[in-house]
Amino acid sequence: MRIGIMLLAAALLAGAAATAQENDAHDVGEVAAPDGFRANRSSYSAIMDVIRSTRDEVTVSEEDLARLGEMQLEDIWRSLGDYRNNYVRGFRATQPGRRVAGRALTMRFLPPRPDLVAAIDRLAAEGDWDRRYYARAAEEARPGDVVVAELGGADGHVLFGGMGALGIKLRGVAGVVVDGGSRDLAELVGPAFADFPVFARFFDVTTTSWLGVEWNAPVRIGTATVLPGDVVVANDTGVLFFPGELVPEVLRAADEQAAIEEHERDLLRSGEHRFRDVYPLSPALRREYERDR
Repeated sequence: MRIGIMLLAAALLAGAAATAQENDAHDVGEVAAPDGFRANRSSYSAIMDVIRSTRDEVTVSEEDLARLGEMQLEDIWRSLGDYRNNYVRGFRATQPGRRVAGRALTMRFLPPRPDLVAAIDRLAAEGDWDRRYYARAAEEARPGDVVVAELGGADGHVLFGGMGALGIKLRGVAGVVVDGGSRDLAELVGPAFADFPVFARFFDVTTTSWLGVEWNAPVRIGTATVLPGDVVVANDTGVLFFPGELVPEVLRAADEQAAIEEHERDLLRSGEHRFRDVYPLSPALRREYERDR
């Protein structure tokens, strides 16, 4: 009997200790936001805090973006190493043949429900921004940005129409990638938007209704994770997203690969070599190429 009582007491003590630990862990995890925190222009992301703390500050110049915009997407992809999977296809382009290169301004959307609408209205008032994220981009985007919107994919909703697109374009934005839809296709394919391509999953007549819930935070576009400030390069083939610190190596490797392939084309046109020896270069032809560079 005495042993049973002692075992019961021990079990009660252990349970109390476990409950105290759970409460302590809960208290640690639920940190109250400081005054004004909710009005941050960008949505807070602990992940981005960690990533930024492990990276040097990198500046991708307009010249770098211009060079990337002229390169074949395949040459860039080949140079991305572990970031090759950050490629997405299946978009329709409003300006076929037009390429775009810029820095990602990300936004994420969710379908509406009454409590979410009320919360977003309150946050928009506290932060003095427009809850319509395309309108925010028309006021806050920077030249060289590419708007990247997570909006439900082919089963999602539309980001904007012609007026929203015009407002964003006038901010100097290079283009838009929306994993979702857009309105006003007839307007967006016109000459007024010749230098402002929109890459979308679909085009529809419905008005916008989904709500922006994350601004300049990590988003998912298809099977790719996109972080704020990522380099975005897009054309009719698809879209690549990668961190800016890769740009010098990407430019170097892509230029080198483009030069080799041009040399291979010249050899093929000469008719002096077998295809198998030219593509890829045989060891002998590779040594000759390296010697004559």
